[in-house]
Amino acid sequence: MLEKVPLLEKRLDDYGDIVGADVCEQIHALAAPLQGARVLHLNATAYGGGVAELLATHVPLLRSVGIDAEWHVLRGSDEFFGVTKEVHNGLQGAPIEMTPAMRRIYLERVLHNALELENGWDYVVVHDPQPAAILHYLADRKDAFANTKWIWRCHIDLTDAQPDMWEFFRPFVEEYDASVWTMPEFVPGTLRMERIVHAPPCIDPLSVKNLDLAMPFATEITRQYGIDPHRPIVCQVSRFDPWKDPTGVIEAYRIVREHVTDAQLLLAGSMATDDPEGFRVWEETEEARAGDRDIHLLSNLHQVGAVQINAFQRISDVIVQKSLREGFGLTVSEALWKGRPVVGGRAGGIKLQIREGFDGYLVDDVESCARRIIDLLADPVGADAMGSQGKEHVRQNFLSTRELQDWLGLMGDLRA
Repeated sequence: MLEKVPLLEKRLDDYGDIVGADVCEQIHALAAPLQGARVLHLNATAYGGGVAELLATHVPLLRSVGIDAEWHVLRGSDEFFGVTKEVHNGLQGAPIEMTPAMRRIYLERVLHNALELENGWDYVVVHDPQPAAILHYLADRKDAFANTKWIWRCHIDLTDAQPDMWEFFRPFVEEYDASVWTMPEFVPGTLRMERIVHAPPCIDPLSVKNLDLAMPFATEITRQYGIDPHRPIVCQVSRFDPWKDPTGVIEAYRIVREHVTDAQLLLAGSMATDDPEGFRVWEETEEARAGDRDIHLLSNLHQVGAVQINAFQRISDVIVQKSLREGFGLTVSEALWKGRPVVGGRAGGIKLQIREGFDGYLVDDVESCARRIIDLLADPVGADAMGSQGKEHVRQNFLSTRELQDWLGLMGDLRA
């Protein structure tokens, strides 16, 4: 049996004050025909990435409306996760070849996991490339999974995927009953599937990271990490990943400080268990920081968790998410939900969340990123107004209740 992730309890009706009782009633109605259905979500890690954050809320909410849902993770290895990180980068456009050795390491580990997968599920949702081939290795157990509907959820941007790498995965994906993508443009033109669904992910307004936090408390947390809460703070929250461009953020910050001399920069994030590249990027970012005491690098290794991230986002004057490639970028909606304006890279799902000049700004390079940060720091009243507008945009489009509706609707359609 694969490793089962322990779950916290969540109740759908607790979200009524935020999204409205009518939304909760609609969700209960969608769930009614699916009562008792067994649903498995399968991904690579229980901690440290956006998918894990999504599942930590989504699976308990499925359970709260009468679905027998579980969350399992792959049994990986350092070698396997090294390959899947290369795969992730190649599918996002990096010039990486899927070598025979990489294929062997990947397929052997997925086969091992397929042998441990228990049957009896009505729906299995497989997230991202790491476990994508698992369905292929269940061919000799077809009878055990005869009534199972299989869904592949792709969270990354495949717009510029390396063709050979995508062609390795495409036959595996096409064996599924449906696939779910954040945006239509992420779907490769060569994919041949009857059911392709477009549905961006969402944030949980009742998670510890997004709950209301008193400003005095946020101020004190920030101060404890050596950041001056009374000086301007620019903050990016994300994994230490080259696609998040932390060194580019530092370059933009140095331009900002020529105009706002007391500004500080905070780069905060977590090290994901399936991302061996993170420590290398951390070291590169530390090198780019060059000992500057006003540039703060923090992670879960410094006891930075959900409460601290919540505080950092609330206390910051400007949030940045300068991604070069981005599946969605949950931290953008998190920041907007806290009423903060965001300067984001013009990449992937960030373009869904930021309405140019309304919730923040979309930028294409270091110089434009710096210029927009300077604009927001110079106009705090306008920045607050943008943040307020962004919060309502998130309420209408990017809260976990909407995602729950999407999944219940898809499962109902597949059952019909």
